[in-house]
Amino acid sequence: MTDTTIADTTQEVTDATQEAVKQVNQLTQYVQDSIPGLITFGLKVLAALVAFFIGRLVIRWIRKIVRRSFERSGADKGVEQFVDSLLKYGLYALLVFSLISSLGFDTTSVAAVLASGGVAIGLALQGSLSNFAGGVLILLLKPFVVGDYIIEDTNGKEGTVKEIQIFYTKLSTIDNKTIVIPNGMLTNNSITNATAKDERQLDLRVSISYDADIRQAKSVIENLLIKDECIIKNEQINVFVHELADSAVVLGIRAWVKNEEYWTTRWRLLEEIKLLLDENGIEIPYPQMTVHMQKNA
Repeated sequence: MTDTTIADTTQEVTDATQEAVKQVNQLTQYVQDSIPGLITFGLKVLAALVAFFIGRLVIRWIRKIVRRSFERSGADKGVEQFVDSLLKYGLYALLVFSLISSLGFDTTSVAAVLASGGVAIGLALQGSLSNFAGGVLILLLKPFVVGDYIIEDTNGKEGTVKEIQIFYTKLSTIDNKTIVIPNGMLTNNSITNATAKDERQLDLRVSISYDADIRQAKSVIENLLIKDECIIKNEQINVFVHELADSAVVLGIRAWVKNEEYWTTRWRLLEEIKLLLDENGIEIPYPQMTVHMQKNA
Protein backbone atom coordinates (compact mmCIF):
# COMPACT_ATOMS: atom_id res chain seq x y z
CA MET A 1 0.00 0.00 0.00
CA THR A 2 1.47 3.35 -1.04
CA ASP A 3 1.87 6.37 1.17
CA THR A 4 -0.76 8.20 -0.91
CA THR A 5 -3.38 5.50 -0.28
CA ILE A 6 -2.68 5.46 3.45
CA ALA A 7 -2.99 9.22 3.61
CA ASP A 8 -6.31 9.16 1.75
CA THR A 9 -7.70 6.47 4.07
CA THR A 10 -6.58 8.36 7.15
CA GLN A 11 -8.21 11.51 5.85
CA GLU A 12 -11.53 9.72 5.21
CA VAL A 13 -11.53 8.26 8.73
CA THR A 14 -10.75 11.68 10.17
CA ASP A 15 -13.56 13.31 8.16
CA ALA A 16 -16.05 10.62 9.22
CA THR A 17 -15.08 10.98 12.84
CA GLN A 18 -15.41 14.73 12.71
CA GLU A 19 -18.85 14.42 11.06
CA ALA A 20 -20.02 11.96 13.74
CA VAL A 21 -18.77 14.23 16.50
CA LYS A 22 -20.49 17.16 14.84
CA GLN A 23 -23.83 15.30 14.70
CA VAL A 24 -23.50 14.19 18.32
CA ASN A 25 -22.78 17.77 19.34
CA GLN A 26 -25.82 18.96 17.38
CA LEU A 27 -28.01 16.32 19.04
CA THR A 28 -26.66 17.22 22.48
CA GLN A 29 -27.28 20.89 21.81
CA TYR A 30 -30.81 20.14 20.59
CA VAL A 31 -31.56 18.12 23.72
CA GLN A 32 -30.11 20.86 25.92
CA ASP A 33 -32.16 23.49 24.10
CA SER A 34 -35.30 21.30 24.35
CA ILE A 35 -34.97 20.39 28.01
CA PRO A 36 -36.70 23.54 29.28
CA GLY A 37 -39.56 23.03 26.86
CA LEU A 38 -39.84 19.31 27.73
CA ILE A 39 -39.85 20.12 31.42
CA THR A 40 -42.53 22.75 30.88
CA PHE A 41 -44.64 20.34 28.80
CA GLY A 42 -44.14 17.57 31.36
CA LEU A 43 -45.31 19.87 34.12
CA LYS A 44 -48.36 20.77 32.03
CA VAL A 45 -49.14 17.07 31.52
CA LEU A 46 -48.73 16.43 35.23
CA ALA A 47 -50.97 19.38 36.04
CA ALA A 48 -53.52 18.10 33.49
CA LEU A 49 -53.54 14.66 35.14
CA VAL A 50 -54.06 16.23 38.55
CA ALA A 51 -56.82 18.43 37.11
CA PHE A 52 -58.43 15.35 35.53
CA PHE A 53 -58.63 13.48 38.83
CA ILE A 54 -59.91 16.58 40.60
CA GLY A 55 -62.41 17.05 37.77
CA ARG A 56 -63.64 13.48 38.25
CA LEU A 57 -64.34 14.22 41.89
CA VAL A 58 -66.16 17.43 40.97
CA ILE A 59 -68.25 15.59 38.36
CA ARG A 60 -69.24 12.94 40.89
CA TRP A 61 -70.17 15.68 43.36
CA ILE A 62 -72.31 17.49 40.76
CA ARG A 63 -74.05 14.25 39.77
CA LYS A 64 -74.72 13.47 43.40
CA ILE A 65 -76.31 16.88 43.95
CA VAL A 66 -78.47 16.50 40.83
CA ARG A 67 -79.63 13.01 41.88
CA ARG A 68 -80.58 14.28 45.33
CA SER A 69 -82.49 17.16 43.76
CA PHE A 70 -84.48 14.71 41.63
CA GLU A 71 -85.17 12.53 44.66
CA ARG A 72 -86.45 15.50 46.68
CA SER A 73 -88.64 16.66 43.80
CA GLY A 74 -90.16 13.20 43.39
CA ALA A 75 -89.32 13.08 39.68
CA ASP A 76 -89.65 9.90 37.68
CA LYS A 77 -86.78 7.45 38.28
CA GLY A 78 -86.22 7.01 34.55
CA VAL A 79 -85.80 10.77 34.05
CA GLU A 80 -83.31 10.84 36.92
CA GLN A 81 -81.24 8.01 35.40
CA PHE A 82 -81.34 9.51 31.90
CA VAL A 83 -80.29 13.00 33.04
CA ASP A 84 -77.55 11.54 35.23
CA SER A 85 -76.14 9.55 32.31
CA LEU A 86 -76.35 12.55 29.96
CA LEU A 87 -74.72 14.81 32.57
CA LYS A 88 -71.91 12.32 33.09
CA TYR A 89 -70.93 12.12 29.40
CA GLY A 90 -71.36 15.87 28.86
CA LEU A 91 -69.21 16.90 31.83
CA TYR A 92 -66.47 14.44 30.95
CA ALA A 93 -66.41 15.76 27.38
CA LEU A 94 -66.12 19.33 28.70
CA LEU A 95 -63.34 18.28 31.09
CA VAL A 96 -61.29 16.59 28.38
CA PHE A 97 -61.71 19.57 26.02
CA SER A 98 -60.55 21.95 28.77
CA LEU A 99 -57.48 19.82 29.50
CA ILE A 100 -56.55 19.72 25.81
CA SER A 101 -56.75 23.51 25.76
CA SER A 102 -54.57 23.79 28.87
CA LEU A 103 -51.82 21.77 27.15
CA GLY A 104 -51.40 24.54 24.61
CA PHE A 105 -53.29 23.07 21.67
CA ASP A 106 -55.24 25.49 19.49
CA THR A 107 -58.88 25.16 20.60
CA THR A 108 -60.14 26.31 17.20
CA SER A 109 -58.26 23.52 15.47
CA VAL A 110 -59.38 21.02 18.09
CA ALA A 111 -62.99 22.12 17.69
CA ALA A 112 -62.71 21.80 13.90
CA VAL A 113 -61.25 18.31 14.22
CA LEU A 114 -63.96 17.33 16.70
CA ALA A 115 -66.67 18.74 14.44
CA SER A 116 -65.42 16.88 11.36
CA GLY A 117 -64.86 13.78 13.43
CA GLY A 118 -68.32 14.15 14.90
CA VAL A 119 -69.88 14.10 11.44
CA ALA A 120 -67.99 10.94 10.54
CA ILE A 121 -68.80 9.32 13.86
CA GLY A 122 -72.43 10.38 13.54
CA LEU A 123 -72.71 8.67 10.17
CA ALA A 124 -71.05 5.55 11.55
CA LEU A 125 -73.19 5.52 14.69
CA GLN A 126 -76.63 6.23 13.27
CA GLY A 127 -78.03 3.38 15.37
CA SER A 128 -76.67 4.95 18.56
CA LEU A 129 -78.21 8.30 17.64
CA SER A 130 -81.49 6.49 17.04
CA ASN A 131 -81.17 4.92 20.48
CA PHE A 132 -80.51 8.35 22.02
CA ALA A 133 -83.62 9.76 20.32
CA GLY A 134 -85.52 6.69 21.52
CA GLY A 135 -84.45 7.39 25.09
CA VAL A 136 -85.72 10.96 24.83
CA LEU A 137 -89.06 9.73 23.44
CA ILE A 138 -89.40 7.19 26.25
CA LEU A 139 -88.95 9.92 28.84
CA LEU A 140 -91.36 12.28 27.09
CA LEU A 141 -94.14 9.84 26.14
CA LYS A 142 -93.68 7.49 29.13
CA PRO A 143 -94.83 4.19 27.58
CA PHE A 144 -93.24 2.69 30.69
CA VAL A 145 -91.33 3.85 33.76
CA VAL A 146 -88.78 2.27 36.09
CA GLY A 147 -90.49 -0.56 37.97
CA ASP A 148 -92.92 -1.53 35.19
CA TYR A 149 -92.98 -5.07 33.82
CA ILE A 150 -92.82 -4.85 30.02
CA ILE A 151 -92.73 -7.30 27.12
CA GLU A 152 -90.96 -6.39 23.87
CA ASP A 153 -93.37 -8.10 21.50
CA THR A 154 -91.10 -8.53 18.46
CA ASN A 155 -88.37 -10.57 20.15
CA GLY A 156 -90.31 -11.66 23.21
CA LYS A 157 -87.90 -10.07 25.71
CA GLU A 158 -89.58 -9.26 29.02
CA GLY A 159 -88.72 -8.16 32.52
CA THR A 160 -88.96 -5.39 35.10
CA VAL A 161 -87.49 -2.04 34.02
CA LYS A 162 -84.48 -1.24 36.23
CA GLU A 163 -82.69 1.57 34.36
CA ILE A 164 -83.42 3.92 31.45
CA GLN A 165 -80.06 5.18 30.20
CA ILE A 166 -79.05 7.35 27.22
CA PHE A 167 -78.81 4.50 24.72
CA TYR A 168 -80.15 1.42 26.47
CA THR A 169 -82.87 0.24 28.85
CA LYS A 170 -82.05 -2.51 31.33
CA LEU A 171 -84.62 -5.14 32.31
CA SER A 172 -84.40 -7.64 35.15
CA THR A 173 -86.06 -11.02 34.53
CA ILE A 174 -87.85 -13.17 37.09
CA ASP A 175 -84.76 -15.40 37.40
CA ASN A 176 -82.56 -12.32 38.03
CA LYS A 177 -80.99 -12.03 34.58
CA THR A 178 -80.29 -8.60 33.08
CA ILE A 179 -81.55 -7.84 29.56
CA VAL A 180 -80.13 -4.77 27.80
CA ILE A 181 -82.39 -3.49 24.99
CA PRO A 182 -81.53 -0.52 22.71
CA ASN A 183 -83.96 2.36 23.19
CA GLY A 184 -84.49 2.60 19.43
CA MET A 185 -85.90 -0.94 19.40
CA LEU A 186 -88.31 -0.13 22.23
CA THR A 187 -89.67 2.94 20.44
CA ASN A 188 -89.89 1.32 16.99
CA ASN A 189 -91.57 -1.93 18.08
CA SER A 190 -94.74 -2.69 19.97
CA ILE A 191 -94.49 -3.06 23.75
CA THR A 192 -96.85 -4.66 26.24
CA ASN A 193 -96.81 -2.95 29.63
CA ALA A 194 -98.20 -5.55 32.01
CA THR A 195 -98.14 -3.26 35.06
CA ALA A 196 -99.36 0.03 33.63
CA LYS A 197 -102.56 -0.29 35.69
CA ASP A 198 -102.97 -1.01 39.39
CA GLU A 199 -105.13 -4.06 38.67
CA ARG A 200 -104.57 -7.01 36.35
CA GLN A 201 -106.94 -9.68 35.10
CA LEU A 202 -106.30 -13.35 35.74
CA ASP A 203 -107.16 -15.43 32.68
CA LEU A 204 -106.94 -19.17 33.43
CA ARG A 205 -107.93 -22.30 31.51
CA VAL A 206 -108.93 -25.59 33.17
CA SER A 207 -109.97 -28.74 31.31
CA ILE A 208 -112.55 -31.19 32.69
CA SER A 209 -113.84 -34.47 31.37
CA TYR A 210 -116.94 -34.65 29.14
CA ASP A 211 -118.40 -37.00 31.75
CA ALA A 212 -118.00 -34.42 34.54
CA ASP A 213 -120.80 -32.18 35.82
CA ILE A 214 -120.06 -28.77 34.27
CA ARG A 215 -122.31 -26.87 36.69
CA GLN A 216 -120.66 -28.51 39.70
CA ALA A 217 -117.17 -27.71 38.36
CA LYS A 218 -118.12 -24.08 37.75
CA SER A 219 -119.65 -23.80 41.23
CA VAL A 220 -116.53 -25.23 42.90
CA ILE A 221 -114.27 -22.78 41.09
CA GLU A 222 -116.57 -19.78 41.69
CA ASN A 223 -116.71 -20.49 45.43
CA LEU A 224 -112.91 -20.71 45.52
CA LEU A 225 -112.59 -17.31 43.79
CA ILE A 226 -115.11 -15.67 46.11
CA LYS A 227 -113.29 -16.92 49.22
CA ASP A 228 -109.79 -15.99 47.99
CA GLU A 229 -108.59 -12.81 49.73
CA CYS A 230 -106.54 -11.59 46.76
CA ILE A 231 -109.45 -11.59 44.31
CA ILE A 232 -111.00 -8.12 43.98
CA LYS A 233 -114.66 -8.63 44.84
CA ASN A 234 -116.06 -5.43 43.30
CA GLU A 235 -114.79 -6.53 39.88
CA GLN A 236 -116.54 -9.12 37.74
CA ILE A 237 -115.74 -12.81 38.33
CA ASN A 238 -116.46 -15.14 35.42
CA VAL A 239 -116.29 -18.92 35.10
CA PHE A 240 -117.50 -20.08 31.69
CA VAL A 241 -117.17 -22.78 29.04
CA HIS A 242 -114.32 -21.55 26.87
CA GLU A 243 -114.10 -24.43 24.39
CA LEU A 244 -115.41 -27.89 23.61
CA ALA A 245 -112.09 -29.48 22.76
CA ASP A 246 -111.40 -32.94 21.31
CA SER A 247 -110.93 -34.68 24.64
CA ALA A 248 -112.10 -32.16 27.26
CA VAL A 249 -114.41 -29.30 28.13
CA VAL A 250 -112.23 -26.24 28.64
CA LEU A 251 -113.43 -23.85 31.34
CA GLY A 252 -112.33 -20.22 31.28
CA ILE A 253 -111.71 -18.34 34.53
CA ARG A 254 -111.44 -14.56 34.75
CA ALA A 255 -110.99 -12.42 37.85
CA TRP A 256 -109.09 -9.29 38.88
CA VAL A 257 -106.17 -8.99 41.30
CA LYS A 258 -103.66 -6.32 42.27
CA ASN A 259 -100.60 -6.17 40.06
CA GLU A 260 -98.14 -7.06 42.78
CA GLU A 261 -100.21 -10.15 43.71
CA TYR A 262 -100.74 -11.45 40.18
CA TRP A 263 -98.20 -14.29 39.99
CA THR A 264 -98.60 -15.58 43.54
CA THR A 265 -102.38 -15.63 43.16
CA ARG A 266 -102.18 -17.36 39.77
CA TRP A 267 -99.90 -20.11 41.03
CA ARG A 268 -101.94 -20.65 44.21
CA LEU A 269 -105.30 -20.81 42.40
CA LEU A 270 -104.10 -23.35 39.85
CA GLU A 271 -102.96 -25.64 42.66
CA GLU A 272 -106.14 -25.18 44.71
CA ILE A 273 -108.39 -25.72 41.68
CA LYS A 274 -106.67 -29.04 40.98
CA LEU A 275 -107.05 -30.19 44.60
CA LEU A 276 -110.73 -29.15 44.82
CA LEU A 277 -111.64 -30.84 41.55
CA ASP A 278 -110.00 -34.03 42.77
CA GLU A 279 -111.90 -33.81 46.09
CA ASN A 280 -115.20 -33.47 44.21
CA GLY A 281 -114.48 -36.33 41.83
CA ILE A 282 -114.20 -34.05 38.78
CA GLU A 283 -111.66 -35.53 36.37
CA ILE A 284 -109.06 -33.42 34.59
CA PRO A 285 -108.36 -35.45 31.43
CA TYR A 286 -105.03 -35.80 29.68
CA PRO A 287 -104.38 -36.65 26.03
CA GLN A 288 -104.66 -40.37 25.41
CA MET A 289 -105.28 -42.74 22.54
CA THR A 290 -107.49 -45.84 22.57
CA VAL A 291 -106.46 -48.58 20.14
CA HIS A 292 -108.95 -51.31 19.21
CA MET A 293 -107.41 -54.58 18.00
CA GLN A 294 -109.61 -56.75 15.73
CA LYS A 295 -108.95 -60.48 15.84
CA ASN A 296 -108.92 -62.34 12.57
CA ALA A 297 -111.76 -64.84 12.26
